[in-house]
Amino acid sequence: MKKWFLYSLVGFLLSCSGEDATKPYPCIDGNCDVNFYIDPSTLSDLYQDNNGYWHLEHGGPNYFNIIGELDELNKDYVVNGVPLIEVTYDSDYWVWIDGLTFTVPLYNVLGYFTGGGYVNPIPVGNLTYTIEDMADIHPPLNIVGYQINKHQCMDCPYSPTLIGVYSKYNYRPRQQVFFDSQMKGDTAKVLIKTVFNSDFGPSEEVTTQFDIIFE
Repeated sequence: MKKWFLYSLVGFLLSCSGEDATKPYPCIDGNCDVNFYIDPSTLSDLYQDNNGYWHLEHGGPNYFNIIGELDELNKDYVVNGVPLIEVTYDSDYWVWIDGLTFTVPLYNVLGYFTGGGYVNPIPVGNLTYTIEDMADIHPPLNIVGYQINKHQCMDCPYSPTLIGVYSKYNYRPRQQVFFDSQMKGDTAKVLIKTVFNSDFGPSEEVTTQFDIIFE
């Protein structure tokens, strides 16, 4: 009886792995492409220089939009008309206490957050803080739209899922990014990770980066 159960279990596992192996590539056309662009409608001016930096001139509203156009998934990865696709937005630019801003090499979508421990010191004026110090005083706001608060677990297994902003099940994602007139003269990086098929089976990840100068 035990041997029969063991053989059945092995056969089940092999059949599952074989099924995954025969699943098609996530995108219909055999290549998962993305096209993200900055919507100029809320900006006074927008252009890209020869070094690849996007120059954004404040146009009144305290935000701008990043819009995406994503390749369609194979029918195997569409459930009841819902595509299993996920987009994550993150930035290195933070706003803290009365408009004070700072940048850190913080890209959750690449699995990296100031060394992984959230404790690298961040100089602000003549003082030095860590992300945890700042969260105790006032939750810092990332310009893509999320905050770190003093009750947030920084080293829990689920911590990476709390960092960044997510858009799911949508071929035309749209994300608002904070842009205040006090940010003029600063630079920022906005990083976007797109996962084609966010469930089991073959998947494809595409990373897009915007280097921005606020004007």
